[in-house]
Amino acid sequence: MINKELLNDISKRISGLIPMAEEIRKDVERGIHEVLEGAFTRLNLVTREEFDAQQKVLTRAEQTISALEEKIEKLEQNLNL
Repeated sequence: MINKELLNDISKRISGLIPMAEEIRKDVERGIHEVLEGAFTRLNLVTREEFDAQQKVLTRAEQTISALEEKIEKLEQNLNL
């Protein structure tokens, strides 16, 4: 999930670029926040922690596959003797 502080910061920066009354600025900021949150949700993004965890799982799986391939190759060589 996307960090709420990041969305708030981006929304404030974008609305800060638009000169307007404070009340309107708050409404615009909320609207921008909702649009950004919806866009990021549709992108199906993951956190850095989730990405790192999945990367570790993938690395372990690749190591296991490599070890199994070596075992199979040795077994096949033994059968051909």
